[in-house]
Amino acid sequence: MTRRALDIPSPAQGADEDGFTEITALVAAAREDVARAVNRGLIDLYWTIGQIISRRITRDGWGKGTVQALAEHLARTQPGSRGFSAQNLWRMRQFFETWRDAPELSALVRELPWSANLHILSRTKRPEEREFYLRMAVSCGWNVREVARQIDAGAFERAMTSPAKLSTSLREVHPGAHHVFKDLYSLEFLGLPVPHAEADLHGALLRNLGRFISELGRDFCFVGSEYPVQVGNQDFAIDLLFFHRGLTCLVAFELKVGRFAPEHLGKLSFYVEALDRDVRKPHERPSIGVLLCASKDDEVVEYALARTASPTLVAEYQTMLPPKAVLRAKLQELYAHLAIPPSAED
Repeated sequence: MTRRALDIPSPAQGADEDGFTEITALVAAAREDVARAVNRGLIDLYWTIGQIISRRITRDGWGKGTVQALAEHLARTQPGSRGFSAQNLWRMRQFFETWRDAPELSALVRELPWSANLHILSRTKRPEEREFYLRMAVSCGWNVREVARQIDAGAFERAMTSPAKLSTSLREVHPGAHHVFKDLYSLEFLGLPVPHAEADLHGALLRNLGRFISELGRDFCFVGSEYPVQVGNQDFAIDLLFFHRGLTCLVAFELKVGRFAPEHLGKLSFYVEALDRDVRKPHERPSIGVLLCASKDDEVVEYALARTASPTLVAEYQTMLPPKAVLRAKLQELYAHLAIPPSAED
């Protein structure tokens, strides 16, 4: 009889699928380790070259001609090597001199690829701005494209000039929440028309969930869309539900495509209460509600949040990147208010 007639599984069919999965995971992890090691080695090389060039400029008077000659020498003696143009050699010097006096930050730069470091180095003006993007890129795991997008979106300016609008209850229950949430989320990657409906916003967020989570920040884990909760004999649905690993709590997002109105908080608070009573697990902390709207009046938001007993916040989303000139002007106003002198590059 044939193998088919006896219905005997082939060796491949009878193989240990769990074993395959285990080995596949090991291979993937090893590749990631190798990639990280190669990247750290490359950054260490660029750091050392920058250090030598910086020292020789100070000690021996190296200038543009010498660095150009060095680039040509490397091209002759190291065929096939890339990234050693005169321009890149000057960048290595700038890279070293920017971070040499900040040991903690100089360790972080080795976690990012060179191109991401170059975005931060060349497209930011103040030391605190560079530090902001460096720390966020490492902690949130931003790739090169996301680093560039966050700089284009003025993440630093937004964080400095528009802190998140949190209820008093949220500040008390989750003291670290102001580091997690934003006042303004840039969702230009959704490609939404103007105007658009809540269904359009909801669907676009789900189709671009990975990028939305990158914009939300570190430790957000997606739980569900139109997450069902039942209270009494009535069924309700939360637009988007996440879990935040750092805060150890559920985070409910309610979407509004119009202007914020105080009555919106009532429904959101209801959802937060339902989550805490019927969904939250014993080891988890109280849930948080986020009202994400197209526009808001900050004074109205302040009044609405002042008396609510629910840990909630109100944030705005934009479907187009805000003009960097406007954001930078706001930042300069803040610096002037805080009596911080302008940088040489401003």
